[in-house]
Amino acid sequence: MPEGVGSDPRRSTTSARWRVLGHPDGILIYQARCIVEDHGWSESVADDRYKILIGVSGAYQRRFNGRTAVADSTSVLFARPGDEMAVAHPYGCGDSYTCLEVDHEVLAERPDAARWFARDGWDGRSDPALDLAHRQLVAASRRGLDSFELAERFHRFLGRLLQHSRLAGEGADADLDHAIRRRPSTLAAHRRLADRAREVLATSDFTLGLEEVARAVGCSPHHLSRVFQRVTGSSLTAYRNRLRVQAVLDTLVEPDGRPLGALASDYGFADQAHLTRVLRDQVGHPPARLRRLLHSPAPRTGAA
Repeated sequence: MPEGVGSDPRRSTTSARWRVLGHPDGILIYQARCIVEDHGWSESVADDRYKILIGVSGAYQRRFNGRTAVADSTSVLFARPGDEMAVAHPYGCGDSYTCLEVDHEVLAERPDAARWFARDGWDGRSDPALDLAHRQLVAASRRGLDSFELAERFHRFLGRLLQHSRLAGEGADADLDHAIRRRPSTLAAHRRLADRAREVLATSDFTLGLEEVARAVGCSPHHLSRVFQRVTGSSLTAYRNRLRVQAVLDTLVEPDGRPLGALASDYGFADQAHLTRVLRDQVGHPPARLRRLLHSPAPRTGAA
C-alpha cells in the first residue's frame, strides 16, 4: 500500500490519507484518516487477511458481520479472513485508526497461534494500558525502526492484545449475556441505547452534562447510567474520561507543545491539575512524560 490519499488500492474502501508505518515480512502497519465524500454506507467487503483495527480519534459507524455499532477512539476490532465489514460516516471527517494486517503464516508461527485461530472476529473496546502500548508502537515506528526491531515490537504487542481481558474471554457478548439475562429484544434495545450514548459523547465537544446526554438519547439519566454500565462494564463518566484522554494523547503527539492549561480548558477539565490527575489515573504517567514517550518527528514528505 503506497502512502498518500485515496481509497485502499487493493479493494474499494472509504477514501483516506494513508501512512505506512512499517512492512516487515508478512506484516503491514499503517494509519489512516478518513476523508468523507459520501456519508452513506460503503460496500460490504470481506477481509482476506487477519486484521486488527485500533481507534485513534473521531467516530464512525461500522457494520461487522451484520452487526452495526459505533466505532470510536476506544474501539478495537479483530477481523479474520472472510469477515465482512462496511462503514458509514454520518459524523463527518476526522476519524482515524491504526491497522495491523497479518499473514496467516505469521500467526501460525506464534506459540499462541491456536488461540488466534480459534477465535471468531471480535469488535470491542480497549483499555488505557492497551491504548498506550498501541500509541508507543506507533511512535516507535514513526521514529524509524529496522524491520527486525519493528517485527519484534509488533509480536510483543500482539501478545499484549491477546491478554486483553475481553479478547481472552468467551467472546464479545458473553459477559453481557451472563450479566443481564434478559430477553433478546431487551438486550438488543439496551445495546442500541448504549451505542447511541457513545455516539453522542464521541461527537460532542466534552461540554455536555449527563442530563443533556440522556435527553439526546431519549431516556432518564438514571436509566441511561444503569444500562450503559451493564452493557459496557464502564460508567458514563469513565467512558467520557477515556475519550477525553484519547483526545489529549493525540494532541501531545503534535510538535507545537501547546500549554497544558489550554489543553485542560479545550477538553473540559476543571484545570491543569485535574487533567494531570486523570492522565495519571488512566495511563499511569503525567503529561510531560507522555509527551516524551509519544513524540515522533514530523514526516519528511507530503504524505499523510
